[in-house]
Amino acid sequence: MRAALALARRGEGRTCPNPAVGCVIVRNGCLMGRGWTRPGGRPHAETVALNDAGGTAAGATAYVTLEPCSHHGKTPPCADALISAGISRVVVAITDPDDRVSGQGIERLKAAGITVTTGVLGDEVASFYAAYIRHRLTGLPLVTIKLATSLDGRIALADGTSQWITSAVSRARVHLMRSRTDAIMTSAATVLADNPTLNCRLPGVEGCQPLRVVVSTGLALDPSGNLRQSLDQGPVLHLHSDDLAPTDGIEQIRVAAAGNGKPDLSAVMRALGERGITSVMVEAGGRFAASLIREGLVQRLVWMRSAMLIGHDGLPAIADLGLEKLAEGHDFKRVALYPSGPDTVEVLERL
Repeated sequence: MRAALALARRGEGRTCPNPAVGCVIVRNGCLMGRGWTRPGGRPHAETVALNDAGGTAAGATAYVTLEPCSHHGKTPPCADALISAGISRVVVAITDPDDRVSGQGIERLKAAGITVTTGVLGDEVASFYAAYIRHRLTGLPLVTIKLATSLDGRIALADGTSQWITSAVSRARVHLMRSRTDAIMTSAATVLADNPTLNCRLPGVEGCQPLRVVVSTGLALDPSGNLRQSLDQGPVLHLHSDDLAPTDGIEQIRVAAAGNGKPDLSAVMRALGERGITSVMVEAGGRFAASLIREGLVQRLVWMRSAMLIGHDGLPAIADLGLEKLAEGHDFKRVALYPSGPDTVEVLERL
């Protein structure tokens, strides 16, 4: 199952709106076939693995990270493909929360006389599918805020200078994270201040470009800006709450406004969820980060800290949360802590 999970990771960030699944087929202790969900969500992992195994799949065991689908979509059910291939046993890490499957794939396999084992590495695999599970259960993406700060939590000097607080190793790690998420989100303030590109620029993964999302009231993107100038490297979606003239090459969606006239951030997340976006990584300033946290829309923080001190006059990673009591604080738990060159990376999940 760990081999299947490793294969599933190859599709991470490339299969939206489908989950990235891994499958290995084993007979008499020997690997017969392997597969993972291909870009765009198809072909599915089981189909790829069965094609790899060919006739050797008969009587073999298939290890699959997610319950095989049982419904007809753009491809036939994977459960039927496993049955037709003569697979004798299927080992599944977790059931699929999609209500079109939700145990029906397992029941179809059992009805065909196939032995089914579930729950193998269930917790580990469920963690990998956290964004997919959230999307299927709530219709909303899992939101991660990426923070790159000084030791004292500052993202820039008072004048906005921020290049570079963290190391080249950490910056490369950010590009890898981008390649594994469905969408990168930023704010109008960050576009104006930093002119970001928000694409993945690691050698070997240039083709794994996430959807780039800008949230603004009515900001028109500068034609000479990096986002407009890099449309050949991946799409840009502009979500706005005020009138906005059409922009060539950029999809625009008007969303509901909050009381302050700015985009309602819950509406923003619903719009992305309706597009099948399961994971969003936010790269923006402290005010936008604070707004998302205040609305309860953030499930994960990836906090990269250098050993640099900037001081109180630097710009904070997270702006005012409007707390009046400590009990109103937004609690997260640490789930990982590791070095990144000279920096430290801490991963936290919302309680």
